[in-house]
Amino acid sequence: MPTLRGIRRRIQSISNIRQVTDTMRMVAAAKLRRAQEAIESARPYAERLATLAHHLASRIGGEVHPLMAVRPVRTVCLIPITSDRGLCGSFNANVIRTTLSLIERYQGEGAEVG
Repeated sequence: MPTLRGIRRRIQSISNIRQVTDTMRMVAAAKLRRAQEAIESARPYAERLATLAHHLASRIGGEVHPLMAVRPVRTVCLIPITSDRGLCGSFNANVIRTTLSLIERYQGEGAEVG
């Protein structure tokens, strides 16, 4: 039978583990927030770059480069990348959920998904 001292030590140990876990969760959330902000701040540049590339391609005239031609989507390859680090279960779940919805969407449009 455990002693009172042993029970108190165990309670303190569990409390310490919970504090460490909470701190790790907060650090992970802060890193994720920073990464999301970096992506959000890069979005206008990516959109502008795409607009610029389209504008330049339309000014070239004549024959359209095969990579710039608008064509129907027949085959799609999705490569979902998840994390193997701790405290990222919701991130992995969101990646998988989004991947599954994209697969359904492309299959609904008649594309082969690989």
